[in-house]
Amino acid sequence: MLYYKTQKEADIKLIVQKYGGTSVGSLERIRAVAERVAETKKGGNDVVVIVSAMSGETDKLVSLANHLSSSPDGREMDLLLSSGERISAALTAIAVNELGLKSMSFTGRQVGIITNAAHTEAKIERITGEAVRKALRKGITPIIAGFQGVTEASEVTTLGRGGSDLTAVAVAAALGADRCEIYTDVDGVYTTDPNIVPEARKLDRISYEEMLELASLGAKVLQTRSVEFAKKYGVPVVVRSSFNNNPGTLVVKEDREMEQVAVSGVAYDKNQVKITVIGVPDKPGVAARLFNVIAVSNIVVDMIVQNISSDGKATDISFTVPKSDSKRTIKITEDIASRLGAKDVKLRNDIAKVSIVGVGMRTHSGVAAKMFETLAKHNINIMMISTSEIKVSCIIDAKYTELAVRVLHAAFGLAETKKEKAKKGKALPGK
Repeated sequence: MLYYKTQKEADIKLIVQKYGGTSVGSLERIRAVAERVAETKKGGNDVVVIVSAMSGETDKLVSLANHLSSSPDGREMDLLLSSGERISAALTAIAVNELGLKSMSFTGRQVGIITNAAHTEAKIERITGEAVRKALRKGITPIIAGFQGVTEASEVTTLGRGGSDLTAVAVAAALGADRCEIYTDVDGVYTTDPNIVPEARKLDRISYEEMLELASLGAKVLQTRSVEFAKKYGVPVVVRSSFNNNPGTLVVKEDREMEQVAVSGVAYDKNQVKITVIGVPDKPGVAARLFNVIAVSNIVVDMIVQNISSDGKATDISFTVPKSDSKRTIKITEDIASRLGAKDVKLRNDIAKVSIVGVGMRTHSGVAAKMFETLAKHNINIMMISTSEIKVSCIIDAKYTELAVRVLHAAFGLAETKKEKAKKGKALPGK
């Protein structure tokens, strides 16, 4: 249900602000968030705030549950884990009220965030949002507990890791917000991980498509599902730091200017394993049987490579899955492999995926070749390759991950220029 503004309301911008765990990680940080909210409100805007649990709180709750059970029930985990965001929301509302503004905290249930019944990984079906609209009309700033919702049967659900991002974007879409600001501990979206490449450049703008690829490839700035939601409903998203006032990165629709740059960023992911089924009978339907069994177990397969059969009798099939699913996948694969008549199943943990991303790849030729040549020049062997219109990914030996990121970043000219460094220096506090 979308919120249609009156003419008077149309003169006031509605801004949704989401604050991550580090941004509300202490009482001092919560006070800083309250001050930022108050400043935005005093600027003539309506503000809706979404908060994550305090930094480390969710992991603490998971640990408590795991001490009691090796496989705690999903329903009970949702009720347990949703408490972290409720604490943050109430504390933030108290801090905002202390500054002389009217504020109220809301749970996912009170907001009307209705989800399906998939505990711990629920998907949002709709948002009623009437309680939030009433609060805004009364001049109250709503502080919403992120990461959670309820089913039609009023069962509490959670939206998976990073789910507060999804809450923020979904609420922004439902309320017709002018923009959604995601506050975290980084200044924005960079061309790659600055911890590996200090010369990495912060992007002023990035397309939904590029951000979606980067998020799915290992960049941890935004949750993948939140970017999908923003793209679907056209929600402008700004990624900013809650620790300074530097301008962030705007995530928006692709424009012609973005296509002028072939590659916008380099991503990497060490959370992968490679499984190879050796000596699979080379006949129709074998691959389907293998991956159907894996799919039924809700395991997401990323890259797949099948070797060419030299004798027409047997071949090898390799694929990658997240490390967290490796034990489960190996067990399933070994079982189906024996039934298929395969010779063996091998697992490699020491791999990583390195990727280049850019909407400009659609109109620039030779990008993949340049990537392969760069890796070869530095003796980095490629085990698997996957491509899309705006992405090229390679599986490599994990020990070469940082080297691969650095040389690819340099090869595609993504480093910050001297002019950009000077401009950034002038913008720093005290300069």
